Amino acid sequence: MAKVDYAAMAPDLLKRIGGEANVSALSHCATRMRFVLRDASKADTAAIKDMTGVVTVVQAGGQYQVVVGNDVPLLFGQMQALLPGLGSEGSDGGKGGSARPLNPLDAFIGLVSAIFSPVVWTLAATGLFKAFLAMFATFNWIDQASDTYTVLNAASDAFMYFLPLVLAVTAARHFKANQFTAMAIGGALVYPSIVAMNDGGSHAFLGIPLVIMSYTSSVLPIIVAVWVQSHVERACDRLFPGALRNFMTPWASVLVMVPLTLLTIGPLTTTIADGIASGVQWLFIHVPLLGGIVIGGFWQVFVMFGLHWGLVPIMTQEITTNGYSLIYGPIEAAVLAQAAAGLAVMLRTRDAKVRELAGPASLSGFLAGVTEPIIYGINLPRKLPFYFGILGGAVGGAIGAIAGGRVSQAGVFPSLIAIPAYLETPRLLLWAIGVIVGVAIAFTLTFMFGVKDDVAAGPGERAGGPAGPDATTGASAVADAEPTRALVAPVDGSAVPLERVKDPVFSSGALGNGVGIVPASGRLCAPAAGTVVTAMETGHAFGIRTDDGVEILIHVGIDTVNLKGAGFTPRVAVGDRVIAGDPLVDVDLEAVRAAGYDTTTIVVVTSTAGLSAVVPIVDGDARAGETIIEIDH
Repeated sequence: MAKVDYAAMAPDLLKRIGGEANVSALSHCATRMRFVLRDASKADTAAIKDMTGVVTVVQAGGQYQVVVGNDVPLLFGQMQALLPGLGSEGSDGGKGGSARPLNPLDAFIGLVSAIFSPVVWTLAATGLFKAFLAMFATFNWIDQASDTYTVLNAASDAFMYFLPLVLAVTAARHFKANQFTAMAIGGALVYPSIVAMNDGGSHAFLGIPLVIMSYTSSVLPIIVAVWVQSHVERACDRLFPGALRNFMTPWASVLVMVPLTLLTIGPLTTTIADGIASGVQWLFIHVPLLGGIVIGGFWQVFVMFGLHWGLVPIMTQEITTNGYSLIYGPIEAAVLAQAAAGLAVMLRTRDAKVRELAGPASLSGFLAGVTEPIIYGINLPRKLPFYFGILGGAVGGAIGAIAGGRVSQAGVFPSLIAIPAYLETPRLLLWAIGVIVGVAIAFTLTFMFGVKDDVAAGPGERAGGPAGPDATTGASAVADAEPTRALVAPVDGSAVPLERVKDPVFSSGALGNGVGIVPASGRLCAPAAGTVVTAMETGHAFGIRTDDGVEILIHVGIDTVNLKGAGFTPRVAVGDRVIAGDPLVDVDLEAVRAAGYDTTTIVVVTSTAGLSAVVPIVDGDARAGETIIEIDH
């Protein structure tokens, strides 16, 4: 696929979803940007689907999901620059109002997605790590009594073993509780002496009987505990005076929550979770055909709408309760069948653009288990390949469930490289036959009946050719432009290194190299000549693309998006041509400071393709019109 300019795409996407005022929360998962919109009707879905780089749009789980593909972190980084107050996973920073109420299913899916999506890749990586280690031990390629095995086992198992600590952090972000207090509660659940109490003996706390259970690798107890913690903290904040609040609130929260969790929340939620896991196991043991058809046939439908997140805690709890998950058994066939259908399209079609998309998308499905690009970009628009993939998944999944297909490591993304995770399957050969049958059905039917080149165009394609401006002409214009050698200060003030800017997105350099300026006046000007490609309606951020393609972001203040334009008077709009020194915005600095916001203005180069170096000049004072960043080509 052609390279997508995410720096240019982000402001266009933000405009089409209704602007920053319409965004309540922002996050991403493996392939999708996930927005919580205050009013989804304001989003121009048809126009968004037409954008280069967008595979499709899905509205589910209370979220407006823009499917991008494997490069979604690149777009997320650019969106963070435009909406820095909303840049945390699954959180709106506690500001900016709330979206419309969700129904219970949407609320549950949104909750699970927010808590699990930040950790899913590490969970998948360590799960696959443990699967390969188990395979090496099974074939006696490594001695389980060796120190080497002990080290590798710790590396692969620790994340899952201490999962309550991990989920304590993400749950605290979602429920807006203190993350470190949540870790203290989660740590108590897996504390060695507490774990050792799970010996079948009688234990008590202040004379109250303790029902000790194993909380290592558990999911539900810590999530519920952190939710209760958030309410305890708010009560403590009201109760304690300001002079004592900072240490008394965490102290009281830990004092209340650890015994409360061990006495009530933990046993109750563990019993419920174990019951759900046992019910799933009963279904797959006694009616495996039904379980295999439902999961194998509908797994990709669940993925399309984000509903698979609802099964993640159940699958994890299966492993905690039973030592393995049977839901995983049919999923391998479901994933590989869709990838096989996409591969058949690639081999059968005469459309070069479809082949260009289908090749890497099907490879992503086979090797990484990420199927959204092949579903949305290839199979679903043509309908029959998607249906044949479902059929292959249902048949292969049914055979896999009858074979007792299972995985003992949580977070595994079913794929070719994840096959070692299935080695504990009782009838492994039958399970493998099921996967092969599912792949064969999807591939053969698609190859023979599912490819009609005139049925549907891939994303960004039209009968007259590629969407958007002529790429050749644009490239020629960039090549002929005079190189940008320097950026000038947009305002008088005090220059500070980027790492000292009090915003982790900018200070980390994730968005590019640059400089911060504490402004001495309220008129901020363009640091270089070019075209305005971003002009936030709140007036707090602007993007300029120079004629030679250098992308520049000027962000006025920290978290000033929350002022919703108060104190800002923009002087330019998207599409305007500017030269260095032209006014961009007038800012009432006193009003911004009075509202409690840092006025530090950040200037960064966000696109470094073709640049040898971006060198900030930070020597104390900055004068408008003088060089603050040197650029080497």
